[in-house]
Amino acid sequence: MACSSHEIVLTSSPNGPITVYDTISGTTVARFIGSRSPRHGLALVGKAYIAASHFSSNTASGSIHLYKWWSTTAFHHLPVPEPVAPLAATVDGLFLFAGGLSGHVHAFSIPSGNILRSFPAHSKPVSCIIIRSDWSLLISGGDDGTIAVAPMLQLLDASRVDSSSKLMLQRFVAHGGPVTAITSCTGLCHATIISSSTDNTCKVWSLSKGTILRTIIFPCTISGIVLDSIEKEFYAAGSNGVVYKGCLRVGIRKGLKHGGDLMALAESHNGAVVSLLMVNGGKNLMSAAEDGNIYLWEVEKGKVINVLGNSMDSISATVLGSGFGDSAGVTSHMDEREGGCLEHFRKGVHDTKEIGDVLTGAEMDKSKTIDLLESAIGVYERLLELILEEVNGGNSRICEKKTDDDQLMPKEKV
Repeated sequence: MACSSHEIVLTSSPNGPITVYDTISGTTVARFIGSRSPRHGLALVGKAYIAASHFSSNTASGSIHLYKWWSTTAFHHLPVPEPVAPLAATVDGLFLFAGGLSGHVHAFSIPSGNILRSFPAHSKPVSCIIIRSDWSLLISGGDDGTIAVAPMLQLLDASRVDSSSKLMLQRFVAHGGPVTAITSCTGLCHATIISSSTDNTCKVWSLSKGTILRTIIFPCTISGIVLDSIEKEFYAAGSNGVVYKGCLRVGIRKGLKHGGDLMALAESHNGAVVSLLMVNGGKNLMSAAEDGNIYLWEVEKGKVINVLGNSMDSISATVLGSGFGDSAGVTSHMDEREGGCLEHFRKGVHDTKEIGDVLTGAEMDKSKTIDLLESAIGVYERLLELILEEVNGGNSRICEKKTDDDQLMPKEKV
């Protein structure tokens, strides 16, 4: 099967590496080590970096690790005011948001790691964060069952000193248990989201009206929901290892029991399903579970066509990346036996690294140029001093000669 140059899937683990897979072949194309990430603690920061929340069991401290594509180890450990879990980044890679154990959301400038703003969004730990695709809203869920919505424009305006209450567009109680995930909809209506919870429900919300549109009841905790390409059907990640499929008909009924429009897909995981992604233009569904396995489903037939992952490593988060091919690149520092796509991705990252080397060389050349200019200025200053000395000396000699000539010349009679 041909190697995809468009989409990749990254998975993190609380006790293992970050692993990158090709979405079509399922080939492992890269691994990044050194991070132990909790739920939702993984994000792509533009095309340049990978961010992973890290919690040290030895010191009980937290940090955020930043990776470059051509290195398996983190190049920067961003200090955080408290341990953080969920991450979300702007697509331009300039800003990163992290949810803390205290319920605060922290906004970072990337790659410096400077904290631009911290504000209390929830009364308990932040459990999930998303940014709407139009960059208009930052939406977070908490273990307190609430959902908080804040305008991105206000959050990123460093000149604003508004209180947290003025920063919030709205905050409301959404569930009777912790919010496990939030999905943003684009085609249903303006500013519509779906939230899932440990209370065995998923709820559809109209943020523009601040009202609930629909409640979907499940037989277990739901860790997340993903919509198909036309947002007509949804898939839900069950804590019982089952992936559920249903129709998303907003406004028809306020409640839906799991025996009705819900259907359990034929095959189930051996652990709780933690994440779902639509890949390859909506042709395939990826389900990742705590057992470390990733199922690649054929959506049309509802069957598993490939099993990825490693049952030794539990999965805590998955992220879908697109456009990573000849123009961006991903590299793997692994044996070539682990995938036929490696050279394809190495080439891309080699080109990217060369650009980095050129930029680094340009900085060095710039520094050398400045040194040469400073040296040249010193030489010119010395030459100018010599010229002035010569000019002054010449004037003195001219004056002396003129005086001598005046003495030799006869004086005119009056």
